Amino acid sequence: MARGSDKHVEEHLERLAGRKPGKAAELLGDTPIGSGLTAAQHLAAEHALQVMREFGDGLPYDRLRYLDKARFHMARSAEEALAVGRCLIVMKENEPHGEWLGILEQLGIEQSLARRMAQAALKFGGIEAPKALIEAAKSKSKLFELMVLDDDELQALTDGGSVAGLELDDIERMPVSQLRAALREMRSDKQAQGRILAEKNARIDELSTDLDKARRQVQAMTADQRARQLREEVAALAYVAETDITGSLREGFAKLAAHADEHGGDHRGFKALVLRQLETQLQAIRSEFHLPADLDPEAEPDWLHADPDTLLTGGVEA
Repeated sequence: MARGSDKHVEEHLERLAGRKPGKAAELLGDTPIGSGLTAAQHLAAEHALQVMREFGDGLPYDRLRYLDKARFHMARSAEEALAVGRCLIVMKENEPHGEWLGILEQLGIEQSLARRMAQAALKFGGIEAPKALIEAAKSKSKLFELMVLDDDELQALTDGGSVAGLELDDIERMPVSQLRAALREMRSDKQAQGRILAEKNARIDELSTDLDKARRQVQAMTADQRARQLREEVAALAYVAETDITGSLREGFAKLAAHADEHGGDHRGFKALVLRQLETQLQAIRSEFHLPADLDPEAEPDWLHADPDTLLTGGVEA
């Protein structure tokens, strides 16, 4: 197995020893013979001992024995694939640098398969593995497909729950291709949900920033400036309402009139009711805010005769 391809396995082994990747190599590279070398050797021995405790068989390491163990477990069930993975992890940790590819050749294992077996052993734990899930998987092919699940999802399946609509019985029954398709669809859905959530959060952040900016601007305004701003906003709303009436509503009335001319009928009563409803709402607003019914024509606000584009961009003065 190439060192670059084994990064995940190596990082886990480094974490078992409680040190950063490459620490032992750094200590051995420039440390003179003596106490420093002894410390490095002690650190490496502790590392190997930790690997043996988690993945070993309780006996001192012996290459021939682990070769035999790996051969015995190869090409068998999912549980056997994990056993092979544990053997590979132990051998990789204990063998000298440069021997790894020869080990794989003796076992007849491709580097990619060895890597997946070792990663599966790491994914599904050392000695304490989720047995119910492994028994449901049966084959190493299904086990490799299940490696895409998060730890929480694996735990949910082990506890009798479901993931992506699948329970242990479904995993046991369905072929590898169907399991792969179901997990791929689940992964695609999760990615889509992640994108939607990210876009939503980005929009919320944007709106929050705009709100903070607007709040600061309002706080910095004088009373007259704030009044002018509010009038401009109301003027823009009034302009939109007026264009809906003189544009969309008037067009609807015209279509009713054309239909009456062509097919007969009288829609004037209906149109009058529509206008009465609008007039009633306007009168209610006038009453709510105690607005005068008659105004001096000379007191008309500037926005009544303003450029519509200026109104909608907030450039009208009261």
